[in-house]
Amino acid sequence: MPEVQKTPRTAPASLSNESDEALMLRFRNHDDIGAFESLVHRYERPLYNYLLRYLRNAELAEEAFQGAFSRVHQKRDLYTEGRRFRPWLYSIATNQAIDEIRREGRHEAASLEQRRSRGDAETGTTLLEMLEAETPSPYEQLEASERRDWTRRAVDDLPEHLRTVVLLVYFQGLKYREAAEVLEIPVGTVKSRLNTALGMLNTAWRVKH
Repeated sequence: MPEVQKTPRTAPASLSNESDEALMLRFRNHDDIGAFESLVHRYERPLYNYLLRYLRNAELAEEAFQGAFSRVHQKRDLYTEGRRFRPWLYSIATNQAIDEIRREGRHEAASLEQRRSRGDAETGTTLLEMLEAETPSPYEQLEASERRDWTRRAVDDLPEHLRTVVLLVYFQGLKYREAAEVLEIPVGTVKSRLNTALGMLNTAWRVKH
């Protein structure tokens, strides 16, 4: 599913340099709608595309996006000073996506050709590149589109708890600690699930080739 380039809303220029956390506190403490709109503007494209990749359906992605910011609006009094806004937002959005999947009886899928984070630094390696590097194959001339299709199908076959972690870290580029916060699990569990998922994908790749 290709990313859709939505036309972002115009954010108030005076708030453009404020941190996410500062904007959220302005909204929570002073009902500053301009601060809320700045957050929507800031996350409209990346969050929508995350949900689009997750749900593989533009209508569901739009519903989940609207639902996520509706929850942010409703839950603003629960946001605590010092909490990182991005993981909190993605936690809400992921739960909205899961609700959409359950309602529609669908299975989420993610394209993982995204460079992932390790700690605070980018590895500069996509999941597919890791699979190919770790599993030498005689099919080096295989079309890139075929490899992408295989990766999507293989990820679709992962158990949901592994698929979600892989999507957040490999596709969305969240750090381990941020993914742990989104999913409310220990960082060690995030790493363990990623290792398990990569092992399963490597096994499937070897069987195929």
